[in-house]
Amino acid sequence: MARNKHPEETVNAILAAAARLFSEKGYEKTSIQDIIDATKLSKGAIYHHFASKEEIFIKMCECIGDENGRELGKIRDDRSLNGAQKIKAMYRTALQDANQKKMLKMVSYLLDNPKFLAIHIRSIFEESVPYYIEPILKEGIADGSIQAEHPKEVAEVLIMLSDVWLHPLLRPSAPEEIRARCAVFNQITRQFGFEVMDEELTEAMVEAGIMIQKQHAKE
Repeated sequence: MARNKHPEETVNAILAAAARLFSEKGYEKTSIQDIIDATKLSKGAIYHHFASKEEIFIKMCECIGDENGRELGKIRDDRSLNGAQKIKAMYRTALQDANQKKMLKMVSYLLDNPKFLAIHIRSIFEESVPYYIEPILKEGIADGSIQAEHPKEVAEVLIMLSDVWLHPLLRPSAPEEIRARCAVFNQITRQFGFEVMDEELTEAMVEAGIMIQKQHAKE
């Protein structure tokens, strides 16, 4: 394709090509030249917008995060659900979203790069907790579906457990270990009046873990 006159369209083309290549080949095995070939842009056009492959990856993660945020925002603002129902719906959406599978296919880079982990942890405290989980917990406390005295701290614990300790992307494990952690997570959330990891979501987590192990074995 010829170089687009509109910078935003050029950036979107680069990100779309990179996302496809990272998913198909993995981050490490994808080169800037691969992205150039896929977009038919010049090397200068790529570097005009992004200083490195890593910068492309980080921007792509930000875009995926924005998409996820829009979906989670719909659940947070859904007046037909109480707080406990919103928490479960939010976890279900996050686990079964198509973007989740895209991220899993880039597993080697995510596991090995400390910068990604730092970005991930920061997003938990700056975005996930204040904009999604904490407001829902407060709503659940108000409507009686959730029992907790410190919604902010509970939100931080829940997200740290689910997005770091429980998630097979950052904690690769055998299926029986994933199931055991899901059961423990339910024991923890049960004291607040709800359970998140039903059988369907537990098996989705197991499936993700298997996908990660297969992907990692190819590297």
